[in-house]
Amino acid sequence: RSPIASLVTFYKKALGVRQYHVASVLCQRAKVAMSHFEPNEYIHYDLLEKNINIVRKRLNRPLTLSEKIVYGHLDDPAGQEIERGKSYLRLRPDRVAMQDATAQMAMLQFISSGLPKVAVPSTIHCDHLIEAQLGGEKDLRRAKDINQEVYNFLATAGAKYGVGFWKPGSGIIHQIILENYAYPGVLLIGTDSHTPNGGGLGGICIGVGGADAVDVMAGIPWELKCPKVIGVKLTGSLSGWTSPKDVILKVAGILTVKGGTGAIVEYHGPGVDSISCTGEEAPPGLVFGRCCGGCEVRRQLGFFPPLFFFLACLFLQLKPHINGPFTPDLAHPVAEVGKVAEKEGWPLDIRVGLIGSCTNSSYEDMGRSAAVAKQALAHGLKCKSQFTITPGSEQIRATIERDGYAQILRDLGGIVLANACGPCIGQWDRKDIKKGEKNTIVTSYNRNFTGRNDANPETHAFVTSPEIVTALAIAGTLKFNPETDYLTGTDGKKFKLEAPDADELPKAEFDPGQDTYQHPPKDSSGQHVDVSPTSQRLQLLEPFDKWDGKDLEDLQILIKVKGKCTTDHISAAGPWLKFRGHLDNISNNLLIGAINIENGKANSVRNAVTQEFGPVPDTARYYKKHGIRWVVIGDENYGEGSSREHAALEPRHLGARAIITKSFARIHETNLKKQGLLPLTFADPADYNKIHPVDKLTIQGLKDFTPGKPLKCIIKHPNGTQETILLNHTFNETQIEWFRAGSALNRMKELQQ
Repeated sequence: RSPIASLVTFYKKALGVRQYHVASVLCQRAKVAMSHFEPNEYIHYDLLEKNINIVRKRLNRPLTLSEKIVYGHLDDPAGQEIERGKSYLRLRPDRVAMQDATAQMAMLQFISSGLPKVAVPSTIHCDHLIEAQLGGEKDLRRAKDINQEVYNFLATAGAKYGVGFWKPGSGIIHQIILENYAYPGVLLIGTDSHTPNGGGLGGICIGVGGADAVDVMAGIPWELKCPKVIGVKLTGSLSGWTSPKDVILKVAGILTVKGGTGAIVEYHGPGVDSISCTGEEAPPGLVFGRCCGGCEVRRQLGFFPPLFFFLACLFLQLKPHINGPFTPDLAHPVAEVGKVAEKEGWPLDIRVGLIGSCTNSSYEDMGRSAAVAKQALAHGLKCKSQFTITPGSEQIRATIERDGYAQILRDLGGIVLANACGPCIGQWDRKDIKKGEKNTIVTSYNRNFTGRNDANPETHAFVTSPEIVTALAIAGTLKFNPETDYLTGTDGKKFKLEAPDADELPKAEFDPGQDTYQHPPKDSSGQHVDVSPTSQRLQLLEPFDKWDGKDLEDLQILIKVKGKCTTDHISAAGPWLKFRGHLDNISNNLLIGAINIENGKANSVRNAVTQEFGPVPDTARYYKKHGIRWVVIGDENYGEGSSREHAALEPRHLGARAIITKSFARIHETNLKKQGLLPLTFADPADYNKIHPVDKLTIQGLKDFTPGKPLKCIIKHPNGTQETILLNHTFNETQIEWFRAGSALNRMKELQQ
């Protein structure tokens, strides 16, 4: 038995059976399983090393760790063109993970492929369909009842096609990945934009759409534009109230929500040594989150190399930060946010403080929040704001219950919610305000877009670390700075909260809690997957129509979007999550949150035929019924936010042919291509102003559609005049074939035949 293998065994015993894969980086010479759930699937460090050596020799330069991991997974390391920001890499990811809301459509597409089994280890995680209402156990029981049809479909589809199934209540997908599947050097794709959480263990974990996941599960090389690399050097060490979350909050303010597009943000320097694994996953931040879909940096593939250092790029001096409202890149030091709020007219009183989320709900996070809570309780205080706690997994829930953290937080006035996404994704049955009521909430979540958490456009949501959320919930106001300000105990004496500290790992082993994992059976020949033709939750997919070989003439403009348009604006979450497996039903939320530049309203567009204003989905359905093809005109970073491919499937289903914007977020642009749509950008961004909602557009050049060659767009104004502009695209040869076939799935079937 090799010394390395013995060391691995030691680490596994020390960290617990379901604990992090910390020791895997030491296993280059040992035969080690990718996870204890898959004892016959091994980590291939030998192949990784071989590919890295080939690429290093070809490029004749040193590689950063993120490059080693990405290039080490090339399908053809000897022949692959490699140019940062330009060439498309064909990669072989190690595994796929899907959350239940996106897994429905991913599995429906995989079923349509006709393949018998997935080609790589894959898992489904039930975390999105549980609504926060009364508390953990009651909400979980309610979710199991309401979503029984969907859970049964996912469980049986997983069993049929060889996909592991994590049952409702198991926890949030990204915490489960970190506990069970992440290891240094892994390349993992997940159908959720916060997949970069796994980067805390030195892996490259990337958020994708369901069609990308289907490619990998089908054994097809996955395409990704060769990422650029942004280096962030960390020096010194964290202390006081400053936490790893503040790294991300600060960098988000610097890069903005689109500044990381197309780049891996790689942290290095001696300061990395002072950050724990769960601290490093907190900034899934940076390194590719949306693989660089836009630096909603908190989930921009945060990549922390545990054992390596690289060239310096940026030096940060940090104080505790809080970002918002309405966008995660509006950064403020906690010490200053109160004054800014007063100046801007933001509500100072905090109605609710919420801790948890997929990236900030680890044992250490809960411990630091409990450390703050204990100090307040010692002086007789409870939260002035409402307070909720979301454990990241069943393992975290069971362990914080055993170790007393959960009870401390309850004593402070908190409600422990289910091990699920909950309010972070809009699954929140909020009762304390009415829609339209101006209010402030503070969370440790990943996003704070307008209406994101509670569907109220007047909720001013701020994101910060769990311990800062806890301190602010105790004080009840944005004007409180825990570093300098005092609270008054029930005895009338003033006191100041001390900076919290907590163990990264429990002194005893983790308590795994209830067993919530379903292994796929070895023999699935007798397994059936049923989808009722009358179901309102699930719908088998019909192939999209192929390109007819002609230019796109006289396209109607469905909507010209003004300002920010995230995937929440395009395909809202919250109550719409129940239709994620039914394309026609969920298409009734198409672009209902986008602002129409013509009238400044949401979900109100002019029907070009009747001249009446009506809801966006109704107008799109009218056009489809009457054979009118249409386009959307968008602004900057169109489609930022979630990885949800429904934001691409819905417009395709209702008759769209192109989306024309100033720029796209990475995942959404790829999702549009996968569904046979044309994501195009203005060669001159000022041309956005030349197009009016009443115009018609003709897109020319599709017969000679080639990579790098712009398309022509003729703008036809109602007065009979015309203008010609150029539209850029990022299609490669493979993606052009998707367009011609009608979708990537159609093209896959063509190749199988």
